[in-house]
Amino acid sequence: MYKYVLKIKCSDAKGLIYEISNVLYKNDLNIEKNSEFVDSENRKFFFRARLDGTIDTKKIKDELHRVMPKDSVITLRKKLKKKIVILATKESHCLGDILLRHDSGELNADILCVVSNHNSLKTLCERFGIDYHFVSSENVDRVEHEKRVFEVLKRYEIDYLVLAKYMRILSSDFVSRFEQKIINIHHSFLPAFIGANPYKQAYERGVKIIGATAHFVNNSLDEGPIIAQDVISVNHELGWRDMQKAGRDVEKAVLSNALELVFDDKIFVYQNKTVIF
Repeated sequence: MYKYVLKIKCSDAKGLIYEISNVLYKNDLNIEKNSEFVDSENRKFFFRARLDGTIDTKKIKDELHRVMPKDSVITLRKKLKKKIVILATKESHCLGDILLRHDSGELNADILCVVSNHNSLKTLCERFGIDYHFVSSENVDRVEHEKRVFEVLKRYEIDYLVLAKYMRILSSDFVSRFEQKIINIHHSFLPAFIGANPYKQAYERGVKIIGATAHFVNNSLDEGPIIAQDVISVNHELGWRDMQKAGRDVEKAVLSNALELVFDDKIFVYQNKTVIF
């Protein structure tokens, strides 16, 4: 079983696979699996490998930097469970699915706590023994509320924040503190519907497809790098509540898929999109 994940992003050049393999071979490291991709249009090279062996990470990274292009971004991490905090509001379907996967050992992460601007999900979290922090958003502006949320988050060493239907828009200041570390899930219809009760809007419009998108959060609302998506077909026989139920099932599945990809270090973020191995 592999112990480390090596990821490299750099300008493309001849002989990169040879140089990487040579460094790893000289350090008696076994490549269990490797993947590579070249964006020919932009001449960018992406490489991911699962490694087994005894590793001096600083030594390996230094040796790789000496033989790789100067713009190389190299990460070499031990395979460990990620430490996550979940932000939620009132909807329980995504949060409940994550808690179940965590409880059964399917989630490659440790949930440090759940933070919510409502108290309605506290009992659910207590059933799974997860700490719950209620940070009310009533009678305070966004800046003050985010300040209070951040005071809670500072108590933890966090790898990722997961927005499990957290129905608040995050400020650019907050997002900048966790760049490429915030994962969101939202419905995505063709056509798209925003505002209150999107499923009812979709039903009234007569859509034939509903779906969900998981993405990293940036300063453009719901326009961050996409991690995972899925859709299902619907028809006139479904009322808007049936459509909502079906949509929530898709949201759970898409978010679960996205978290698995992120927590297993399979993603490169590049030009507001992702390369996924």
